[in-house]
Amino acid sequence: MCPKSLLQGISKAKSLGLSPKVIIPVDLFGLPSDYEALENIARDHDLWILDDAAQGFGGVYKGWKIGTFGEATTTSFFPAKPLGCYGDGGAVFTDNLELYEVLKSLRVHGQGSDKYDNIRIGMNGRLDTLQAAILIEKLSIFDEEIQLRNKVAAYYHEGLKDIVQTPFVPEGLTSTWAQYTLTLPHGIERARVLSSLKEDHVPTGIYYPTPLHKQTAYKHYPAASEILAVAEDLGPRVFSLPMHPYLSEADQDYIITAVHEAMLRV
Repeated sequence: MCPKSLLQGISKAKSLGLSPKVIIPVDLFGLPSDYEALENIARDHDLWILDDAAQGFGGVYKGWKIGTFGEATTTSFFPAKPLGCYGDGGAVFTDNLELYEVLKSLRVHGQGSDKYDNIRIGMNGRLDTLQAAILIEKLSIFDEEIQLRNKVAAYYHEGLKDIVQTPFVPEGLTSTWAQYTLTLPHGIERARVLSSLKEDHVPTGIYYPTPLHKQTAYKHYPAASEILAVAEDLGPRVFSLPMHPYLSEADQDYIITAVHEAMLRV
């Protein structure tokens, strides 16, 4: 989240008579948001922060673990995430006892002190025992896997930095590398690059093809400005390569070579 754009968004909301309440930064692709700047803005405008750490849980921002910022942090345990189970799952972290009690109620149908008296509209959001057992075992190697992910990312960077824009991690931050996402130069047709990589049997992903403010369910909501330039510029130019802690250098060499060849073909 860009702090400058956030300030524009707050100003726009207030000019429309709205009352902003919450900032929801996203630790996109595993990189922590700029929490120092965001917390200053939140304090100045009497807002609270809900961190979306679905991809960034386990990362570090200037010595602080992701999951310790704001009023609460959410994360996902979907299998594709850095800490994933074998199905759907997730967690919320907070040190606000009142919020904790509400979340605990919402998790189990909205129940109150009597489990057969639902005091609010809730859901069935309980993590099943099998997923919990898997996560407990994976937690024991989670720190090691983050180190391995960073090693994989560094190897990609060395092999690709001269031909395409590689991800950048600011000093003092640790990414969990949920995805390794490249940015193509302007004028390069992404579809042709991905087609070339597919011919070489290199899987790719596009995260995300349509910015949130352009999606059908959200496009009638106000945005910070008529054009959200960064999202709209990067949306058609980014794509992600295979990324996991146990990706061998031999496999990476194959992928790197395929990317070089794809760029030469287009």
